[in-house]
Formats: sequence, C-alpha cells, structure tokens
Amino acid sequence: MRDTRESRLLLVLLVAIAFALITVDIRGGDASPLNGPRNVAASVFGPVESGVSGMVNPVADAMRSLRESGTSGDRIRALQQQNALLKQQLSSSDLARGRETQLDRMLGAAGAGQYTVKAAQVVAIGAAQGFSWTVTIDIGSNDGITRDMTVINGDGLVGRITTVGPGTSTVLLASDPGFSVGTRMEGNGEIGFATGQGTEPMRVELLNSQSQVKPGDRMVTFGSQNDRPFVPGVPVGTVTKVEDTPGQLTRTVLVRPFVNFTRLDLVGVVVQPPRTDPRYALLPPKPTPAPAAKPAAKAKPGSKPKPVPTPTHGKGQ
Repeated sequence: MRDTRESRLLLVLLVAIAFALITVDIRGGDASPLNGPRNVAASVFGPVESGVSGMVNPVADAMRSLRESGTSGDRIRALQQQNALLKQQLSSSDLARGRETQLDRMLGAAGAGQYTVKAAQVVAIGAAQGFSWTVTIDIGSNDGITRDMTVINGDGLVGRITTVGPGTSTVLLASDPGFSVGTRMEGNGEIGFATGQGTEPMRVELLNSQSQVKPGDRMVTFGSQNDRPFVPGVPVGTVTKVEDTPGQLTRTVLVRPFVNFTRLDLVGVVVQPPRTDPRYALLPPKPTPAPAAKPAAKAKPGSKPKPVPTPTHGKGQ
C-alpha cells in the first residue's frame, strides 16, 4: 500500500474503531457484545495455537536442559569428588587405628622383653641381595641401624637386618629358606635350629633326638653371641607336627610362625638388647582349655527309674 493521504486516513479510522471496541468491551464486562465473536475466534484459532505450542515446548525444554546441564554436571562432579575424599579420609583413619594397635602391641612386647627398639614401616618387598624373602624398611644408618640387628613386631620374630643404607634397610625374613636362628623350647628348654621354608611352616632340628615335644608346644629365640644377630626370648612359633625320624641324631618338628609375613607393616629394630634373658616372658598366655563335660550317672542294675511327677494346673485338678 502506498503512503497516500487516503491510506493514512484509513489507518487513523481503524485505530479509532479499535479503541472504541476496547472501550465497549471493558465497560460491558460479562455482557459485552464482543464475547460472541471472541468465542468464535477462540474455537477457530485455539487448536492451531495448541499444536504450535506442542511443537515449540519440547524444543524449549531441550534448550533449557542444555543450559542447565553444565550446572548439574559440575554439581555431580563436586559430589563425586567429595565422596572420594570422604572414603579416603575413612580409609586413612582405619589405617591409622590399625597402625596404632600394631605399635602398641610391639611396644608392649619390647617392654616385656626389655628391648630398646626403633619403629619402622615396611616400604617395599621383593628380592634384594639375592634373597627371595626380604622387605625394605624406612630407617637406616642415619637412624643408628647397623647390620645383624634383630627385627620384631608385636607377634614375634620378623627377621634380621642384612644391608643398610642412609635412609633404608633390608630385612631378611625368618620365612626365607636361607634364614636360620637358634631356638629354645618353652618348658623343657630343648635347643634347636629353625630354618625358613617360604610359605610352609618353619623346620626346626632339635639337638636332642629324644626330646619330649608335641603339637602346641612353643619356642623362642635362643640368642646369639653379643646378641647379634638375634636377641634372646623373641617368640618364634608353635609346633604343628613332630616328624618320625628314628635313628637320627636330631628330632625334626614343623613350626607355624607367630608372625604373618605377608601382612607386615610396622616393625621394630632392636637397637639395644635386654640386660637379662627374658626367656618366655614374651609368649602370650596359653588359652585355658574348656572343662570336659561330666558323663551322665548310670542307673544301678535292677533299680527302677523314679516316676516323673505330673504337673498340675490350678486347684482341684
């Protein structure tokens, strides 16, 4: 449409009519004469509007999800990091409690044996210096550690120091096949030599072939000259089997070590031996056997069993 005088007059006329209709509609309220045309328009254009809204709303929801996905993803990642941190803190506290228990038991054993020890942590395992059963601990010559010192934990004999560096040392475990230590039996004091057999029980050759020994008997270290490499009185293990070796000059027994060599963590290096041999002071108390059940009394021949009284319930029954 060209911008002419007639078109401008038409536009002004249409605006005036629109304002007039709006005024009439507002003043009429529910009785407005425009309600009828409005309802007709709603019935005609309503379905078209609903269809367009149904097509547009999923797109709008998708766009909204895309805008919020960054915030949700950041929140999920933050929660995951927090969960991992809480798990790590829980694991660290459990580990700290476990090590505190190990330290208390080791210091208790050292006190009972009158040993002066330096605590150390196992930091590595594996072959070293040609040995197959060794561990590395985190103290060395800078801490006063030297070769051929005894290594213990709260359970008993762990091994001996073989090589020493400034900050670390290598421990040959008592389970190593090349390991050997003098032993003394609890009670009768029989002397022998124990050697490691890897994951198998230790093998002990008792010098007295006629020695009285049985499964369940226990032994400790005999000790070395000048307490190197072994101090006396450290628990070694419990006899599990006595081998039948007639005609031999020694008696062979198999011994289960007190120490679990596959779960070593905190250990103690004995830097000062005891003033006197503690003998069996470090051995744990033996469990008290449960009392045997008394056999039921037998009835005498010809005697009649006593009648069992019949229970009554209330009076007059």
